[in-house]
Amino acid sequence: MKTVIAALLLCASGAAFANSACDKPKSDFDGLYCLNKVYQEADRELNTNYQALSPKLDAEGKKALKSGQLAWIQDRNDNCSRREARGFFVNLQCATDTTIKRSQFLQDRVRECNSSGCQNSKLKE
Repeated sequence: MKTVIAALLLCASGAAFANSACDKPKSDFDGLYCLNKVYQEADRELNTNYQALSPKLDAEGKKALKSGQLAWIQDRNDNCSRREARGFFVNLQCATDTTIKRSQFLQDRVRECNSSGCQNSKLKE
C-alpha cells in the first residue's frame, strides 16, 4: 500500500513539475512542447464536439457540417502553416487559437440543437 501511495505522489509531483515548467519554459523547444499539449487538448475537444453534433443533424445538416469542417481545415492550413524549400512550418499558436474557436462554434451548435432545435443555416460559418 505504501508503494502505491508513493507512486501516486511521484506521478502527482511530476505533473505539477510539468505544469510549472510550462508556466516558464526554459527554451523554445520547452515552449513548443507545452503549446503542443494545449493544441492536442483543443483538437480532442473539437473532435468530441463534432461527434456530439453530427448525430443530432438531419442529412442536409450533416452535409453542411462536413462541408463546413473541410472548409475550416483548409482555412486553418492556409493561415497557420506553409511549405518552403527548407521544410514545412506550422504556427502552433495560430492552429491552437483556430481550433479552439472552431470547437466553440461546434459546441454552440450542440447547445442550440439541444435547446431550440438544430438550425442548418448556422452550420455555414
